[in-house]
Amino acid sequence: MDAFYASVELISYPELRGKAVAIGGRNEHRPVLLPDGTRKFSRLGDYVGRGVLTTSTYEARALGVFSGMGTMKAAKLAPDAILLPVNFDAYRHYSRLFKAAVASVVTRIEDRGIDEIYLDLTGEDPDTKALAQRIKDAVKEATGLSCSIGIAPNKLLAKICSDLEKPNGLTILGMDEIDTRIWPLHVRKINGIGPKAAQKLEELGVTTIHQLAEMDVAILQEKFGRTYAAWLSDVAHGIDHRDVITDSETKSISRETTFAKDLHARHDRAELSEIFTALCNKLADDLKRKGFVTRTIGIKLRYDDFKSVTRDLTLPEPTADAKLIRQAAGACLKRVPLEKRLRLLGVKASTLVDEGEAQSMMTLSGRQLELDV
Repeated sequence: MDAFYASVELISYPELRGKAVAIGGRNEHRPVLLPDGTRKFSRLGDYVGRGVLTTSTYEARALGVFSGMGTMKAAKLAPDAILLPVNFDAYRHYSRLFKAAVASVVTRIEDRGIDEIYLDLTGEDPDTKALAQRIKDAVKEATGLSCSIGIAPNKLLAKICSDLEKPNGLTILGMDEIDTRIWPLHVRKINGIGPKAAQKLEELGVTTIHQLAEMDVAILQEKFGRTYAAWLSDVAHGIDHRDVITDSETKSISRETTFAKDLHARHDRAELSEIFTALCNKLADDLKRKGFVTRTIGIKLRYDDFKSVTRDLTLPEPTADAKLIRQAAGACLKRVPLEKRLRLLGVKASTLVDEGEAQSMMTLSGRQLELDV
């Protein structure tokens, strides 16, 4: 989906179309409805804190404002851009709509998150351009939003292609076109090559995918190790053997927050306790909404020196009860050092079990107990 969170917000605030808008503010940055029926919006330049942007409109991206960027840094680049808070309920709603629309055209789908999916088109209409247009039309009709599609022989290339003509793009690629259409691109266009890896490659004189394809694997091994070097060589040549996984299961659910200022476990105990409890309550709500119970509760802390620590606890019985989750998370918290100030706190549920399946297991267990007695 194209600039998904921002595009959803523009449905609610059409007067912002064509303007630089960043998503990642707090509740205090919600638009205010004025007596004359117009809205007053917060400006990015007025933001104070240590938040991170979730996404931005293409107009904001033209000013250098991108997702994952610190909000204060973005404020210096585009102080007059509009700042909106995130609205995950709305994003999840439109996510369900767009995925249902795609499923009405193609059924073999791998869910990759709230705004992205892979499709297996094997055996579908051989006129791939017409098929892609049907998908785009279905999404537009269901959501009012645009999407960009990349069609290629594998997931690696399809992912790259989906980003080449945004927004509302459609790119179709064959293996015989890799040298002309993929090799000239920067290595960062490959999903899996991040800033640190790109910097190491640049130290080797590698900035384009073509240069990476020509690089001696032995040299890459010295810099990155055998496994990652082999992967780099493969992807540079457009090789990707991953299948489209249509039956993936949710492995964990988490909730976390980065504080506007560093908090201390002792001096800010009341505030931290309130935040901690709220995270546990939200996690419990997420589990219930998605029909899961959890056997393992974990916590994540990030200190003011950016070092992180995690702890987890296995429960005797699966649960989605907020109180029990809070107790387990609290027990985990007692097992970590709390002398340094904290910048992030998170709670995670893993070893998930379908709620109905868990109830059936408990019922069977109870029946077995009666027989034993």
